[in-house]
Amino acid sequence: MPYTYDYPHPAVTTDIAVFTLRNERLHLLLIERGSPPFEGAWALPGGFLEEREDLDTCARRELREETGLDAPVLFHFANYSHPDRDPRGRTISAAYLALLPLDQVNPLAGSDAASLQWFNAEALPPLAFDHRRIVDDAVAALRARCEGFQILFALLPAEFTLTAFQAAYEAVTGKPADRRNLHKSVLGSGLLEATGTTNRGRHRPARLFRTIVDVGSAPT
Repeated sequence: MPYTYDYPHPAVTTDIAVFTLRNERLHLLLIERGSPPFEGAWALPGGFLEEREDLDTCARRELREETGLDAPVLFHFANYSHPDRDPRGRTISAAYLALLPLDQVNPLAGSDAASLQWFNAEALPPLAFDHRRIVDDAVAALRARCEGFQILFALLPAEFTLTAFQAAYEAVTGKPADRRNLHKSVLGSGLLEATGTTNRGRHRPARLFRTIVDVGSAPT
């Protein structure tokens, strides 16, 4: 005998705001929708919760299916439940924030994504559904967590200079940092160590550092 309920059952989805650094600027990964509603529009990767999975599993699955990516840092930051947010019917979305270092990024469009592209987070195209609001909230959530430094390591390669760390900090906060104070603070944080090597390039060699904490356990 089928169950009957006194209350409606809305659909549940996850939407994932994926960020990386490109040219010292914060960039967001968007998919071009390949089917209605909003076919051809840009949107966050995501999709519907399956019957026997939890929200975290859904977010990781949808990210993998639509972009081919696995994010070491992926966490829930907000829910969206306006009755008219999805023209297909009542849909509640759990929004996630994901961070990836550029050297680990090679996204491939899949599932119902026609294509995908990185956009400067400060110059986004019009977005489907209420995804612009979700993106704005995702940036605010990231900024609120970056003062402890640990979460920023998820945007950096395994070995990095203090200049690269400062660029990540400034890209996320959206404001310039005092170089001496920032470097002093991160060096005194106990979160990183010198590798004993320097980078090689056109400019003066700079010391390389690595984090000694698990970026996957970045505070949420």
